[in-house]
Amino acid sequence: MVFTRYGFKNCVGGFFEMATSDARKLLPDHLEPMEAMHTRSVLAVLAFQFTESEVGEYDELVMAVITPPRVEPGKPLPKAAFFPFMVATSTEASREHAIERWRLPHYMKNVDFDFQESEGSMKLVVSDEGEPVVELTVTEHEFNPTVNPYHCFTVGGDDRFKVNIFMDAPHSEHDEESGELILHPHEMTAGLTLEEVATYPIREEWYRAGVQTFEEMERI
Repeated sequence: MVFTRYGFKNCVGGFFEMATSDARKLLPDHLEPMEAMHTRSVLAVLAFQFTESEVGEYDELVMAVITPPRVEPGKPLPKAAFFPFMVATSTEASREHAIERWRLPHYMKNVDFDFQESEGSMKLVVSDEGEPVVELTVTEHEFNPTVNPYHCFTVGGDDRFKVNIFMDAPHSEHDEESGELILHPHEMTAGLTLEEVATYPIREEWYRAGVQTFEEMERI
């Protein structure tokens, strides 16, 4: 099996309640949203500072709907499963790489990333032509070394795909609801009813410097 590896400085993310009606519109027919409660699904907002990859250094924002993972005999149960519906990056090369290799849907312009770490928190502002689009704040807890598995689902025409992803890095996770998400009207957030997205997270995750490994993509 061929593995694709990405070295990163930080990966921060939060899970936020969103309208299940929006989640169903964003998901393909073969996937179901995982609900936090009746009518409330889960939006994942993740940001990476990649330092090593086939296409050099770049920053990336991923917005995804959380779905149930696939249970596979002999394989570890994923920590979570994602269907990314919007990815934004800081370079054209990284965008072309992710579209070709992983079939990920992208905002087709470079956007600006401003990571600001201070006193146990990381604030990220993603801007397009000087206007903020996504403002995400994640707070830290105790960091422990870990290797966490995830599933990522994508589609291409009528084809359905899954790729196994592993995060190998010091990891902090908590549900203290101390982070924050502010979404602004923009093409990147157009699939969401913004007033239905919670501004505080039900889970916050932070990976310090480590490696993200993709297995080969498989049809499902």
